[in-house]
Amino acid sequence: MRAVQCVRFGGPEVLRLVEVPEPVAGPGQLLVSVSAAGVNFADTGRIAGSYGPALDLPFVPGTEVVGRTDDGRRVVALSFGGGGFAERAVVNSSDAVPVPDGVEDGAALALLVQGLTAWHVLRNSARMTPGETVVVNAAAGGVGSLAIQLAKQSGADRVIATASTEAKRDLALTLGADVAVSGEADGYTERILAANDGRPVDIVLDSIGGRVLSAGLETLAPFGRLISFGNASREGIPLVDPDALAERNAAVAGFWLRPLLAVPGTYAEPLAEMFALVSSGVLKPLVDAAYPPGEAGRAFTDLLARRTTGKITLRP
Repeated sequence: MRAVQCVRFGGPEVLRLVEVPEPVAGPGQLLVSVSAAGVNFADTGRIAGSYGPALDLPFVPGTEVVGRTDDGRRVVALSFGGGGFAERAVVNSSDAVPVPDGVEDGAALALLVQGLTAWHVLRNSARMTPGETVVVNAAAGGVGSLAIQLAKQSGADRVIATASTEAKRDLALTLGADVAVSGEADGYTERILAANDGRPVDIVLDSIGGRVLSAGLETLAPFGRLISFGNASREGIPLVDPDALAERNAAVAGFWLRPLLAVPGTYAEPLAEMFALVSSGVLKPLVDAAYPPGEAGRAFTDLLARRTTGKITLRP
């Protein structure tokens, strides 16, 4: 079968389309004929050898797949061991979730890592309640675009989106944000407070880190929560002053999806809920280009250059 293989650690140039033996499912596993595989920023780290334990070379990347099992079931699954960038992939039976016919492949893949992250940071980390004000940083990204919609669907009084360009801010408004402002660190606090009519906010969802995270803390109302789930700025981890938090009775929490998935009720159930929202037209995941496997390197290059908006996929 054909598969995209990482032949050495590096950038997109290390990916090759090759013929490899078809994988064999073991006990508790399923063999899936892959109709599409998701491409994530984490994959760029895996092929660079900088994300998690380095895999033995050569290996087939790809942790998100959607397709059909040998008995005809359409499923989506996470496979942190990789193998998704291929015509056939093996996944754990417990990680395979049925996909309704009304949910397209790209949308199903968008709901795996990005959708589950958005769902959990709102529901379990921030514990948002109806009537609260929510700030979504990097609002045009995969997680941010879904967080806007889920926050509104869950009764947020006001959703303030931040993004780096006017086009991305316009996109955030079309997704349901009430206000959209620049996400630059300089002047961040002032812009957020102005967007909320001078009042502090209840929740900040941040994947930028660095100075933006520090500025976000300054916008929090009493008992406000800032949830950190990324560090796209690569500026280092800012120090948080406990006394400053105490003055606001505010909280800072971190979130990482992977260890959470071992907790019962945190994987299949939220996905099923979001699939239903997509089927009913309430939730609209952003889906971008679908690349043929021979252009996997270009998919990674476009992702790293931030030329994409929404989920990108490989179509074996």
